[in-house]
Amino acid sequence: MTLTTNEIRKHLRNAHTAKNPLLQRFAERLPATASLQAAAVLMPLLQDAGAWHLLFIKRTQHPHDRHSGQVAFPGGGADGGDNDLTQTALREAQEEIGLAPSDVKVLGRLHDLLTVTRYRVTPVVGQIPWPYALEPDLNEVSRIFTIPLAWLADPGNYEVRPWTPFQGKVEPYPIIFYKEYAGEILWGASARMVVELMERLIR
Repeated sequence: MTLTTNEIRKHLRNAHTAKNPLLQRFAERLPATASLQAAAVLMPLLQDAGAWHLLFIKRTQHPHDRHSGQVAFPGGGADGGDNDLTQTALREAQEEIGLAPSDVKVLGRLHDLLTVTRYRVTPVVGQIPWPYALEPDLNEVSRIFTIPLAWLADPGNYEVRPWTPFQGKVEPYPIIFYKEYAGEILWGASARMVVELMERLIR
């Protein structure tokens, strides 16, 4: 993928305001009693050896944590000190991997995404300098790695499988699973964010 930073920003312009039928269908499948917590993640784009990559984290294993051990983006729940969800994403990235907010060039946002763990997640796309001396919080992050956009954009590298959340209380929901890369498997909400980003960048 040979897009410039300005071209990426143009592709993402107003992306989060467009209609998202998938979001509505998923909302309709949530239990009527479900309450959603606002959250945000940073999707860090970087250039390495002339090619675009996305940076991912692997969450540290913790008992009773449903996101434990998963491949994800740095992020978390909003708190009262955040002015908006972009600030939430930048704050969480600083706390989790030592990425200074001033070093992130925010390029846009994607559609909010609802998760089965009751979060409404706002994906914020930002470019970061590379190489960069990241400092992971080992209580939260066990590994940091990158995947080339060209590999992520290849439809042969992922598949959609039916999955039933909420212990079978609703009909199966399509979940994206990528093939293994660098010993890790990207799937679920983070994979869906990646696929939406790829779809927008190759238009």
